[in-house]
Amino acid sequence: MTTNFEFIQIILNASLTVQLVLFALLLASLASWAMILTKYNVLKEARADANSFEERFWSMEDLAPLYNRISGKNYEAAGMEKIFEAGFKEFAKLRAKAGMGSDDILEGAQRAMRVALNREIEFLETNLSFLATVGSTSPYVGLFGTVWGIMNSFRALGNVQQATISMVSGGITEALIATAMGLFAAIPAVIAYNRYANDVERLINRYDTFQEEFSSILHRHAHT
Repeated sequence: MTTNFEFIQIILNASLTVQLVLFALLLASLASWAMILTKYNVLKEARADANSFEERFWSMEDLAPLYNRISGKNYEAAGMEKIFEAGFKEFAKLRAKAGMGSDDILEGAQRAMRVALNREIEFLETNLSFLATVGSTSPYVGLFGTVWGIMNSFRALGNVQQATISMVSGGITEALIATAMGLFAAIPAVIAYNRYANDVERLINRYDTFQEEFSSILHRHAHT
């Protein structure tokens, strides 16, 4: 309890610049943790949705009932489902038009799927850039607070005839706290970014593979 109180006292007695640095790093850490937890749930749900949809997709001979279910008002499509919905909808619409060639129908469906895929990629990559920014800049922000605290310590030494450890301990301590806070904010953000970037890349590859496989199915239907 005494140690915690002393720690708080050091922060309260720190210079305004160091306090601002610590406050900024604390906000960055809290924001990154909120995004880490949110992104974890988003990616977990995206993987589960992809697994569930692929199981249903490959188990059905007629895809029209699957499309009708996904495009229903009371159903919110996500991930791979949106790619399927966009491709199937465009394919059916173009095929119903008179004078449309098979290649034009297939190209239109593929274009609709690419648009849906790009939207899903954008959604999956949301907040990853923030985690990367926190991970790369927080140590330098903490280093700025470190340098400022050490600079204040040396400035205090210039005004006395005889220096003692106690005279500089406060400045050195607040400087080290700034360093530790920078690492505290950066390390989880870097780990999460690397993990989630890899997870997103895997999901994108799955979406892209499905798009190619579905295009092959539509190609067969377009030429029959």
